[in-house]
Amino acid sequence: MTIDLRQKAEALAAPLPALLAQAEHLAASVLPGAHGRRRVGQGDEFWQYRPATTSDGAGRIDWRRSGRADAHFVRETEWQAAQTVTLWVDRAQAMAFTGSKDRVPKADRARLLGLALAVLLLKGGERVGLLPDMPPRMGRAQLEPLTLALAADDATDFGTPPTGAIPARSQAVFLSDFLGPTEELERTVAHAVAQRVRGVLVQILDPVEEEFPYQGRSIFESMSGALRHETLRANDLQARYRDRLAARKDALAALARKSGWQILTHHTNQPPSHALMALWQTLDGGR
Repeated sequence: MTIDLRQKAEALAAPLPALLAQAEHLAASVLPGAHGRRRVGQGDEFWQYRPATTSDGAGRIDWRRSGRADAHFVRETEWQAAQTVTLWVDRAQAMAFTGSKDRVPKADRARLLGLALAVLLLKGGERVGLLPDMPPRMGRAQLEPLTLALAADDATDFGTPPTGAIPARSQAVFLSDFLGPTEELERTVAHAVAQRVRGVLVQILDPVEEEFPYQGRSIFESMSGALRHETLRANDLQARYRDRLAARKDALAALARKSGWQILTHHTNQPPSHALMALWQTLDGGR
C-alpha cells in the first residue's frame, strides 16, 4: 500500500516542475521584472513626485525638490498593504476537452493562467489563495502547494466554485468554461459581493465550442461519458447550439454587470500571454 501511494504521489507530482516553469516563463514574458500593482498610499517606500495642487497643505510640500524648480512638488509614497486574491480554477471533466490535438485542453490553459497570475501577484507582495481550501498567503513558498493543488482533477462533469472561503474586501478570479449549471456560480458570486469582494470571470473556450462545425452523423459525449447524444444531422443543431451559447454568454455578462465584476473570454488557440495581460490589467484597474 505504501509503494502504491508513493507511485501515485510521484505520478501526480511529475508534471509540476514543467507547469511551474511554464507559468514563470509566461509571467516573465508578460511583465518582466514586475513589482506588483503599485498605487499611491500609506507607506515608507518612495514612489513619485507630483505637482502640488491647491488642496495640498504646506506640510505636504517637498521643499528640497521644489527648490530645484519653479513649482511646488509633493512626495508620494507607495501603498504597502498587501492585497488578497483568491483563485478558483475549474478542473472538472468538461475542462479536459480540446477540439484538436494541436491545442491544449481547456483545463491546461486554465491551470497555466491561474499559476502565472499567482507568480505575478506573489512577486508583487500580494497574498494568493486557491478555492476550495488553500488560504491566501504571501511569498514564493505558496507556489509549490498551489501547483500541487492545481495538478489534481475533479471527477464531476462541470465545476462550480464553492460558496464562502473568500476573504472580505479582497479580489477573486474564477477560470472556467462556465458551461455547467449556473445556480452555484450565482450563489457564490452573490455571497462574495456581500463580503465586498471584487472579481473577474475568465471564460475559457475551445474554438470548436464557438463554431460547432459538425456535419452529418455525429455522436456527442460528455468527457466523463455520463451524457451521450447521437444525431444523423448534426448541422441541424448548429443554429440552436449557437443560440444557447450566446444565451449563456449573455447570462454571464448580466451576472458580472449586476455584481460589479468583470468578465473576460479566452480561446485556447490564442496566446496565453494575451489573456494574462488582460487579466492583470483588469485586476490592476480594480485597486
